Amino acid sequence: MNEVYLCLGGNLGDCLANLNKTCGLIGDRAGIITGQSSVYKSQAWGMDKAPDFLNQVVKVESLLSASELIVVLLEIEKIMGRERTAGTRYQDRIMDIDILFYNDEIIKSDTLEIPHPRLHLRNFVLAPLQEIAPNFVHPVLQKTITELLKACPDKGEVKKLSHVF
Repeated sequence: MNEVYLCLGGNLGDCLANLNKTCGLIGDRAGIITGQSSVYKSQAWGMDKAPDFLNQVVKVESLLSASELIVVLLEIEKIMGRERTAGTRYQDRIMDIDILFYNDEIIKSDTLEIPHPRLHLRNFVLAPLQEIAPNFVHPVLQKTITELLKACPDKGEVKKLSHVF
Protein backbone atom coordinates (compact mmCIF):
# COMPACT_ATOMS: atom_id res chain seq x y z
CA MET A 1 0.00 0.00 0.00
CA ASN A 2 1.31 3.43 -0.93
CA GLU A 3 0.99 6.41 1.40
CA VAL A 4 0.10 9.55 -0.55
CA TYR A 5 -0.54 13.14 0.49
CA LEU A 6 -2.71 15.25 -1.81
CA CYS A 7 -3.57 18.93 -1.71
CA LEU A 8 -7.06 19.80 -2.94
CA GLY A 9 -8.08 23.35 -3.73
CA GLY A 10 -10.50 25.49 -5.64
CA ASN A 11 -11.95 28.97 -5.81
CA LEU A 12 -14.98 28.64 -8.10
CA GLY A 13 -18.50 27.46 -7.32
CA ASP A 14 -19.45 25.94 -3.97
CA CYS A 15 -15.91 25.23 -2.82
CA LEU A 16 -16.87 23.25 0.30
CA ALA A 17 -19.20 21.01 -1.69
CA ASN A 18 -16.51 20.60 -4.35
CA LEU A 19 -13.96 19.50 -1.75
CA ASN A 20 -16.44 17.01 -0.33
CA LYS A 21 -17.34 15.60 -3.76
CA THR A 22 -13.66 15.39 -4.74
CA CYS A 23 -12.89 13.42 -1.59
CA GLY A 24 -15.68 11.00 -2.50
CA LEU A 25 -14.26 10.54 -6.00
CA ILE A 26 -10.76 10.01 -4.61
CA GLY A 27 -12.13 7.37 -2.25
CA ASP A 28 -13.95 5.64 -5.12
CA ARG A 29 -11.13 5.76 -7.68
CA ALA A 30 -7.73 6.32 -6.07
CA GLY A 31 -7.63 4.72 -2.64
CA ILE A 32 -8.78 4.96 0.95
CA ILE A 33 -8.69 8.39 2.58
CA THR A 34 -7.11 7.78 5.99
CA GLY A 35 -6.64 11.40 7.05
CA GLN A 36 -8.11 14.82 6.28
CA SER A 37 -7.03 18.25 7.41
CA SER A 38 -9.42 21.02 8.22
CA VAL A 39 -10.36 23.30 5.35
CA TYR A 40 -8.24 26.44 4.99
CA LYS A 41 -9.05 29.71 3.25
CA SER A 42 -6.32 31.72 1.55
CA GLN A 43 -5.84 34.43 -1.01
CA ALA A 44 -5.18 33.24 -4.54
CA TRP A 45 -1.45 32.55 -4.85
CA GLY A 46 0.22 34.13 -7.86
CA MET A 47 -3.05 35.67 -9.12
CA ASP A 48 -4.34 39.23 -8.79
CA LYS A 49 -7.98 39.96 -7.92
CA ALA A 50 -9.03 36.30 -7.93
CA PRO A 51 -11.54 34.84 -5.43
CA ASP A 52 -10.06 33.24 -2.32
CA PHE A 53 -9.24 29.54 -2.42
CA LEU A 54 -10.33 26.79 -0.07
CA ASN A 55 -7.69 24.09 0.40
CA GLN A 56 -7.46 20.79 2.20
CA VAL A 57 -4.82 18.07 2.47
CA VAL A 58 -5.81 14.41 2.49
CA LYS A 59 -3.78 11.30 3.21
CA VAL A 60 -4.60 8.38 0.95
CA GLU A 61 -3.60 4.72 0.99
CA SER A 62 -3.48 3.65 -2.64
CA LEU A 63 -2.60 0.56 -4.62
CA LEU A 64 -1.93 2.73 -7.69
CA SER A 65 1.54 3.58 -8.91
CA ALA A 66 2.38 7.29 -9.01
CA SER A 67 1.94 7.37 -12.80
CA GLU A 68 -1.44 5.62 -12.54
CA LEU A 69 -2.49 7.92 -9.72
CA ILE A 70 -1.83 11.15 -11.63
CA VAL A 71 -4.00 9.92 -14.50
CA VAL A 72 -6.86 9.17 -12.09
CA LEU A 73 -6.49 12.54 -10.35
CA LEU A 74 -6.55 14.43 -13.66
CA GLU A 75 -9.73 12.51 -14.56
CA ILE A 76 -11.27 13.55 -11.23
CA GLU A 77 -10.37 17.19 -11.89
CA LYS A 78 -12.08 16.91 -15.28
CA ILE A 79 -15.19 15.30 -13.74
CA MET A 80 -15.29 18.20 -11.28
CA GLY A 81 -15.31 20.66 -14.20
CA ARG A 82 -11.65 21.70 -14.34
CA GLU A 83 -10.66 23.21 -17.65
CA ARG A 84 -6.94 23.64 -18.22
CA THR A 85 -5.69 26.51 -20.35
CA ALA A 86 -2.40 25.83 -22.11
CA GLY A 87 0.41 28.11 -21.05
CA THR A 88 -1.42 29.41 -17.96
CA ARG A 89 0.07 28.22 -14.67
CA TYR A 90 -2.19 30.08 -12.22
CA GLN A 91 -5.89 30.43 -12.93
CA ASP A 92 -9.26 30.23 -11.21
CA ARG A 93 -10.42 26.66 -10.91
CA ILE A 94 -13.19 24.49 -9.61
CA MET A 95 -10.72 21.88 -8.40
CA ASP A 96 -7.00 21.33 -8.42
CA ILE A 97 -5.42 18.16 -7.03
CA ASP A 98 -1.67 18.04 -6.44
CA ILE A 99 0.36 15.05 -5.32
CA LEU A 100 2.54 16.37 -2.52
CA PHE A 101 4.24 13.13 -1.49
CA TYR A 102 4.13 9.53 -2.69
CA ASN A 103 5.63 7.44 0.11
CA ASP A 104 9.06 9.02 0.54
CA GLU A 105 9.90 8.66 -3.13
CA ILE A 106 11.56 11.23 -5.35
CA ILE A 107 10.09 11.09 -8.87
CA LYS A 108 10.97 13.34 -11.81
CA SER A 109 9.52 12.75 -15.24
CA ASP A 110 8.07 14.84 -18.05
CA THR A 111 4.59 14.57 -16.51
CA LEU A 112 5.20 14.25 -12.78
CA GLU A 113 7.44 15.68 -10.08
CA ILE A 114 7.18 14.34 -6.54
CA PRO A 115 7.60 15.77 -3.98
CA HIS A 116 5.67 18.71 -5.34
CA PRO A 117 8.43 21.18 -6.28
CA ARG A 118 6.88 24.26 -4.65
CA LEU A 119 5.09 22.87 -1.60
CA HIS A 120 7.71 24.25 0.80
CA LEU A 121 7.04 27.78 -0.53
CA ARG A 122 3.29 27.80 0.13
CA ASN A 123 1.58 28.32 3.48
CA PHE A 124 -1.76 27.19 2.04
CA VAL A 125 -0.21 23.75 1.47
CA LEU A 126 2.00 23.54 4.55
CA ALA A 127 -0.62 24.63 7.12
CA PRO A 128 -3.12 21.83 6.36
CA LEU A 129 -0.30 19.33 5.76
CA GLN A 130 1.23 20.18 9.13
CA GLU A 131 -2.15 19.50 10.77
CA ILE A 132 -2.16 15.84 9.67
CA ALA A 133 1.56 15.07 9.14
CA PRO A 134 3.68 17.42 11.29
CA ASN A 135 6.62 15.02 11.55
CA PHE A 136 6.67 13.78 7.94
CA VAL A 137 10.17 14.39 6.57
CA HIS A 138 10.45 15.93 3.10
CA PRO A 139 12.63 13.41 1.23
CA VAL A 140 14.59 16.08 -0.66
CA LEU A 141 14.85 18.89 1.89
CA GLN A 142 15.21 16.54 4.88
CA LYS A 143 13.04 18.71 7.12
CA THR A 144 9.76 17.98 8.83
CA ILE A 145 6.58 19.68 7.69
CA THR A 146 6.59 21.66 10.94
CA GLU A 147 10.12 22.91 10.21
CA LEU A 148 9.18 23.79 6.62
CA LEU A 149 6.12 25.75 7.78
CA LYS A 150 8.20 27.75 10.28
CA ALA A 151 10.76 28.59 7.56
CA CYS A 152 8.25 29.25 4.77
CA PRO A 153 8.84 32.59 3.01
CA ASP A 154 5.14 32.88 2.07
CA LYS A 155 3.55 35.40 4.42
CA GLY A 156 0.06 35.20 2.90
CA GLU A 157 -2.72 34.72 5.42
CA VAL A 158 -4.09 31.19 5.71
CA LYS A 159 -7.21 30.91 7.86
CA LYS A 160 -8.32 27.59 9.28
CA LEU A 161 -12.05 27.07 8.95
CA SER A 162 -13.97 24.63 11.11
CA HIS A 163 -13.66 21.05 9.95
CA VAL A 164 -16.80 20.40 7.94
CA PHE A 165 -16.56 16.76 6.89
